[in-house]
Amino acid sequence: MEKEQTFVLIKPDGVQRRIIGRIMQRFEDKGFSMVAMKMLIPNQELLQKHYEELMFKPFFPCLICYMLSGPVIAMIWQGKDVVRQIRSMLGEGRNPVEQKPGTIRADYALELQRNLIHGSDSCESAQKEINLWFNQKEIVDWKPSDLNWVCE
Repeated sequence: MEKEQTFVLIKPDGVQRRIIGRIMQRFEDKGFSMVAMKMLIPNQELLQKHYEELMFKPFFPCLICYMLSGPVIAMIWQGKDVVRQIRSMLGEGRNPVEQKPGTIRADYALELQRNLIHGSDSCESAQKEINLWFNQKEIVDWKPSDLNWVCE
């Protein structure tokens, strides 16, 4: 089985609302494996690098302020087609009103500016975000014993 990885970030509103476990449970139920996780309050430099493609958007200062407002949960999830599947589980857009029922944002998010969670949108961005938020020593290489029952 391929070891595709993706980066997932539970934002301050998700942490404050205490729904971390419910979100993680969905990924585990799907058969994905967590290979790294940490809780932190990110600094401005890290956030500016993470959101650099949005730097010239009018909402950028508010986004940085919001992301500095409390702890986040940074995670790396691994599995078959994990980038695409987790993005689908989150909801394709950021606006919770426009999400399909059953997605994380449709079920838990209340407004566009507080959309709970970030997930990498491609394998390339996943690798970039993983390298930005984690060092290699923080990533655990392991194989769940039930993997053969989840994937061929």
